[in-house]
Amino acid sequence: MEMLERLQEGISLTNQFLSVPGMFFCDLKPSGIPAEPGVYAIFHKETNETLYVGRTKNLRQRLYNNHLHGPSSNARLKKYLVEDANEPGITSLDEAKTYLKENCFFRFIIEEDTLKRGRLEGLLSFMLNVRYMYEEH
Repeated sequence: MEMLERLQEGISLTNQFLSVPGMFFCDLKPSGIPAEPGVYAIFHKETNETLYVGRTKNLRQRLYNNHLHGPSSNARLKKYLVEDANEPGITSLDEAKTYLKENCFFRFIIEEDTLKRGRLEGLLSFMLNVRYMYEEH
């Protein structure tokens, strides 16, 4: 019975996540993102393809400072875009930043519990068929 309840909760959280309006990087102001822990996904605005799913202790820091303005060590998605042979027009972090601003939006869900954030990140990565994932160690 516990497995069925977890499945139902996972479906509910996925639906809740998908019902959150997207925020476009081109319109982004730091004050528009809560400095709360949560899980987020970054999507391509034309295709709705999920490019990246992540979790963080601070959504504002991660999405605005790291993903949009940070170096490759803090902004894995920009690094993945630069290295992606299917994105030949992106050869630098600045071009990746421009790509995010012109082509991407994100959604997030606030989640205080660390373990639940990790599980939700994995569930959303699977359910949304994310393009870029961390390599296993």
